[in-house]
Amino acid sequence: MNPGASRLLQVVSLLAAALALCASAPALADAQKPPPNVVFLLADDQRPDTIAALGNKHIQTPALDRLVESGFVFRHAYCMGSTVGAVCLPSRTMIMTGRTLFHLPSPKNVSADTSLFPRAMKRAGYLTLRTGKPENHPRYASDAFDRAFHVRRSVACSTTHADTAIAFIREKKQPFFVCVEFAAPHDPRVAPQEFMDRYQPGDVPLPPNFLPQHPFDNGEMTVRDEKLAPWPRTKEAVERHLAEYYADIAYLDHEIGRILDALRETGQDQNTLVVFASDHGLSIGSHGLFGKQSLYDDSMGAPLIFAGPGVPKGKSSDALVYLHDIFPTVCELAGAQKIPGGVEGKSLAPVMAGKETKVRDSVFLAYRDVQRAVRTDRWKLIRYPHVDTTQLFDVAADPYETKDLAADPAHKATIDELMELMRKWQKEVDDPAPLVVAQPKDPKWTPPAAEKATRE
Repeated sequence: MNPGASRLLQVVSLLAAALALCASAPALADAQKPPPNVVFLLADDQRPDTIAALGNKHIQTPALDRLVESGFVFRHAYCMGSTVGAVCLPSRTMIMTGRTLFHLPSPKNVSADTSLFPRAMKRAGYLTLRTGKPENHPRYASDAFDRAFHVRRSVACSTTHADTAIAFIREKKQPFFVCVEFAAPHDPRVAPQEFMDRYQPGDVPLPPNFLPQHPFDNGEMTVRDEKLAPWPRTKEAVERHLAEYYADIAYLDHEIGRILDALRETGQDQNTLVVFASDHGLSIGSHGLFGKQSLYDDSMGAPLIFAGPGVPKGKSSDALVYLHDIFPTVCELAGAQKIPGGVEGKSLAPVMAGKETKVRDSVFLAYRDVQRAVRTDRWKLIRYPHVDTTQLFDVAADPYETKDLAADPAHKATIDELMELMRKWQKEVDDPAPLVVAQPKDPKWTPPAAEKATRE
């Protein structure tokens, strides 16, 4: 080969190599892209139907609306339940461990690790912060965060949590994992007057499933939350509570908006995964109840939104999911995929990516040993063993669970099938509670005459 031809071949080879390098540059850039920051916002007692962008025209939630419009909503997210009256504690422990209700560490076990979530994030290189109320939080979980702040309930509580998170965000030490556990809208509902003035009794309609009294003894009729209003529940009492509840959510939303603004102002919004959820819902008049110690969707349902890198915008799913799915989902989306053993939650990333339509066919719910439930896409069965009572709802057609179909002989086969499903769930999650007791009580319940509500 003559020298000229040889030089030409060398030039061609160099050009080909350069073109190949250019073609691979985006892939190399993606590989070197820093992992996203994570901001986890957790409300306390917020019902899933209290966000304007999800259909509630009576509430103003511009910050949460932004997350809905820019992110992905799971419309059927659940807390699995509780073995104690303070539902917040097991719910938050499930979130922090990714474990199911009956596999949680005993509160008496001082060596139990209830902080698997923040520890996993730290191992992945994240600087971690928790700011939240000290009550009803898993023991020792805060110790796993690099920084932790506790703020007891006050008018400025939500503002203080937001201020702490914003200061941490402005340090720009990446990547960071910020966990903000608000006390709102849990009672006592305290918010600056400007938010309290926005909602007056009567501005918010009663829940579609409002009842003056629950139709039977559900096993937890006089727990603390149920004493916040008189029996029977009156229209005036429920309207007053709803006005304060919506005001507190509006205040919470304002502080969430400040956190989102801080991400944008520091140029970190495009590389931050934001997760919003509540630890469970609340009745406030639904079914004649006021608390969260029941298995209706008003109580065990919770809002769940993901927004940020790798998350489709303005999308939603009807998949049946749990709050303890948040832990493995964040790990996958953030690239912190070394999930500790024992985590039972499922990553929801495949659903958001459109690769799957669901991660499970049903969910199982439990409250103490007095209530058990299973829910499929269409049906919801609730069993009350101590009063030998069963409820069946066609939740696809009756989402507010107002029409009990259990007494209809046409649905016997459905009830039998769901009871068998409930037994399978109990075996899977090691739930020891019986679904039938030898001597059930009379389901009729009369409010205690000598015990008045703590608040008229």
